[in-house]
Amino acid sequence: MTVKHIDHCQLPTHWGTFELHGFLDEATQKEHVALVMGEPRSEQPVLIRLHSECLTGDALFSERCDCGAQLEHAMAAVAAKGTGIVLYLRQEGRGIGLINKIRAYHLKDEGADTVDANESLGFAADQRDYHMVQSMLAHFGVTSVEVMTNNPKKVEALEAMGITVVRRHAIETGLTPHNANYLKTKSKKLGHLLSQPESFS
Repeated sequence: MTVKHIDHCQLPTHWGTFELHGFLDEATQKEHVALVMGEPRSEQPVLIRLHSECLTGDALFSERCDCGAQLEHAMAAVAAKGTGIVLYLRQEGRGIGLINKIRAYHLKDEGADTVDANESLGFAADQRDYHMVQSMLAHFGVTSVEVMTNNPKKVEALEAMGITVVRRHAIETGLTPHNANYLKTKSKKLGHLLSQPESFS
């Protein structure tokens, strides 16, 4: 097992106090965190979100994506339930990194969509993988989940690692005039399950 739990601390937030757990993937040297509320071991299925890092959306309030809004929604949902886990995974730009994400944004400024931009830079449309999630959920004794996502590949990844997905919760939020085409592309080219992608304009 290359993903190891390092330490944890209290993290007060707008939605309540989470326990912040730090993990190190020794194979990649990437650090991932889990925001935990309640007692996941005693609550099965556990409400979770797998959230890939998005500096521009999560920290800089970009309206080019819906990432920051999804993160806030997930944290609020866990707090409202009183138990759950948000796994924050260091996979910026669907795995291409921050500088290449900026390059991809430049191509989007010139008319490319998010898939074409990544592929023009020599990357796959989505380079993320979720291998670290298995060890992270195992640390908390999680075997059954309700997952907040629009991405069926996350459901498939969880099931492939032996996690029972009892329910998928749609997490449609953060629509702006600046990300309508991005959301259309996620639906049409990446298979994300959005209720009315044709209405985005």
